[in-house]
Amino acid sequence: MNRIKASLLYFAIVLGTGFVLGIVRVPLVVPRLGERYAELLEMPIMFVVIVLAARLIVRRFALAPRPAVRLQVGFSALALSLAAELLLAGIIQDQSIMQYIASRDPVSGSVYLLMLLLFGLMPAILLSGSLR
Repeated sequence: MNRIKASLLYFAIVLGTGFVLGIVRVPLVVPRLGERYAELLEMPIMFVVIVLAARLIVRRFALAPRPAVRLQVGFSALALSLAAELLLAGIIQDQSIMQYIASRDPVSGSVYLLMLLLFGLMPAILLSGSLR
């Protein structure tokens, strides 16, 4: 049960922050810099949020220092995030999954995919101690 709660909190923190940044990015930054650069400017902020959120859930839920446990938490949160994003793309933007993927900028979309991978891996990456 602890792992589920940790996954849900991790997901909520990162998704919530992304939502708030999107509220600022879309009307204020995209018109000035374009979609690609606006998204790329957001990535370092999201990276810091991912690290801090992963650190919080590892400590708050005293996650075992075993890669399997931490990967389960990280990738469960990632699955929730992907499901939410694809659902919102379908509802808000009235796009199919394929249309949504095709609409992503190739540069910022690639960086976004890397960020998703880091999101899933971050609780386990914290085992190494370099980002504690």
